Amino acid sequence: MPQNLNEHHNRLKKAAATASIMLSGGLCLLKIFGAFYTGSLAILSSLIDSLADVFASSVSYVAIHFSTRPASQEHRYGYGRAESISALVQSAFIAGSGLFVMYDGISRLITPKPMEKPGLGIVIMLLSLSATILLIVFQKYVARKTSSPAIAADSAHYTVDVLTNISIVLSLIVVKYFHIGWFDILTAFVISAYLIYNAYKIAAEAVSALTDRELSEDIRQKVIDIVVNSEGIDGYHDFRSRDLGGAYFFEIHLELDGNLTLNKTHELTDNVEEKIKQAFPGAQVIIHQDPYGLHENRLDYAIDGKCDL
Repeated sequence: MPQNLNEHHNRLKKAAATASIMLSGGLCLLKIFGAFYTGSLAILSSLIDSLADVFASSVSYVAIHFSTRPASQEHRYGYGRAESISALVQSAFIAGSGLFVMYDGISRLITPKPMEKPGLGIVIMLLSLSATILLIVFQKYVARKTSSPAIAADSAHYTVDVLTNISIVLSLIVVKYFHIGWFDILTAFVISAYLIYNAYKIAAEAVSALTDRELSEDIRQKVIDIVVNSEGIDGYHDFRSRDLGGAYFFEIHLELDGNLTLNKTHELTDNVEEKIKQAFPGAQVIIHQDPYGLHENRLDYAIDGKCDL
C-alpha cells in the first residue's frame, strides 16, 4: 500500500475511534438524565450499553494506535492483531452489559417500579438515535476504506444500538399512551438478549482472526485466479492466507519450469506478487518457487491426509 494511502487510512481509523468515544460519552450523560427522571429500565439498559461503549471504544482507540505502528524487530508482522484483541474485549463488555440489564429486569419483576415522564424519555432516545445513525454512517465508510476489524466491530455494535433505541422509543410510547408498564421490562430483556448474541458474533470473528483462520473462499479464489492466469506458472500448492488486522497475508508455493534461470524465475514470481498486491492493497505476499513435477512432502498432503511420495 502506498505510504500516503496508508497514512490516510490510519487517520481515518483514529478519527472514527475518537468520534465513537465522544459520542458514547455524550450519550451517557444524556441517558443518565433520562434514566434518573423517568425510571425506565429500557433507558437504563441503553445507559449501561453506552457506558460499555465508552470503555470499548477507548480500547479500540488504543488498539488502532498500536495496530497502525510499523513493523519492528520484535514484531515483524506488525501489530494488526491488536485490533482483533480489541474486538474480543468489546464483546466481553457487550455481553456483561446485557447480563446486568437482565438481572435488573428480574429484580423489577419481583419489585415493580413505576415509570415517570415517558415523554421526556422519548425525546432523549430520539436525540440518541439521530446521533448514533450519523456515527454509523461515518464508521461504515471508514471500515469499508480501511478493512479495520476494530472499527467494523464498533460499527456493528452501534448498529445494534439503533435497533435498541428504536425499540426503546416504541416501548416508551406504549407505556405513555397505553399504560402497559411491563412492556418496558420486556423491551429491556429483548435488548439484552440481542446484545449477548451480538457479543458472541464479534467474539467469534475475533477468535477466528487470532487463531489464523483462512480468509474467505472469495478472497482465496481471487488469488488462485491470478496465479493460474499468470505467465510461466505451471501450478501451485501449499496456499495459506490470514488476516493481520485489516491487511492480508498470503503464502504460496508456485511451480515453474525447472530449467528456467534464477533471474527469469524471479521475474515471473515477482509479476504474480505485484498482481496480488494490486488486487489487495497492503497485503503481504511470500512466494516460494518449486520445479514443476517435483515430488515432496507438502502441507496440502498433511491437511488432506495424503502422501504423494
